[in-house]
Amino acid sequence: MVNKSNRSGAFNRISTFRELPLLLVVLVIGIVLSFVSKNFLNAQNLIAILLGASFDSIVAVGMTLLLISGGFDLSVGSVAGFGGVMAGKMLVYGMSPAIAVIIGLLSGAFVGLINGYIIAKIKVNPLITTLATLSIIRGTVYIITKGLGIPSLPDNFNIIAQKKFYEFQTPIIVMLVFLILSEIFFRKSVFFKQYYFIGGNEESARLSGIRVDYLRILTYVISGTLAAMAGILMASRMGGALSTAGTGMELRIITACVIGGCSLAGGEGTMLGSFLGVLLMALVTNAFNLLGISVYWQQAVMGVILLAAVLIDVSRRRRFER
Repeated sequence: MVNKSNRSGAFNRISTFRELPLLLVVLVIGIVLSFVSKNFLNAQNLIAILLGASFDSIVAVGMTLLLISGGFDLSVGSVAGFGGVMAGKMLVYGMSPAIAVIIGLLSGAFVGLINGYIIAKIKVNPLITTLATLSIIRGTVYIITKGLGIPSLPDNFNIIAQKKFYEFQTPIIVMLVFLILSEIFFRKSVFFKQYYFIGGNEESARLSGIRVDYLRILTYVISGTLAAMAGILMASRMGGALSTAGTGMELRIITACVIGGCSLAGGEGTMLGSFLGVLLMALVTNAFNLLGISVYWQQAVMGVILLAAVLIDVSRRRRFER
């Protein structure tokens, strides 16, 4: 009886693990790819997948928090490019890597502050606000760099993202640290649980004493800062700040977060789910590269995945309402 009870309890815990279906999909795709391509299980390829996913995963932390609270940010890709360019520009002016990184992060935080203030205080729709910011910031990046980017950054800056710890480059380590900490905070912290209340019912959250506007602004500041961090790491890894860095990142990350269980209506989501969504997208991209499929097909398939994720989210919410 005890053994049966223990097995039943273990089964119930596993069945309530909401990320389990996505985890199984990731594992199945990995197994299929290991048979389709002999290079998939190569250690360098697996590390390359994690490295490619690391930048999106860092930004996905902020995007997950936004989606949970009922918002989203279409400007993260442009802000990533902006953060890298601002850091690169400071290096060109002779500033130290530490100061350049701080200014790059502050530039992302500033954009997030503007987004948050317009959305929370002026009550402009997040879609319109962040779409406008996307264009403004990307245009600013082109103006600053004249569309050419900032090449040949100094080695003492490039080492930030190129340094290896047991074969894993810094962005992977940063991703893992953020994944672990954010997962703990999202599940355990009373402060972060307020965002679930805001996303579930903003008016009720406001009436219960939650500082909705302050928390919403803070969320966009966090999102902008993390996007800038990802952009700085990209610039450091490549040894130059590209004017096109981060292009298309926003839709890719929103897709990954929705696949991972975040709802576009707010109130749902976990960091682990979003990470698995990012990993799934990285596996799809890696599969196309290994199989030599055209980049144009990759774009089309990513669009199909986004549409499927939205339809799944709508279907899930309708079942819940019933």
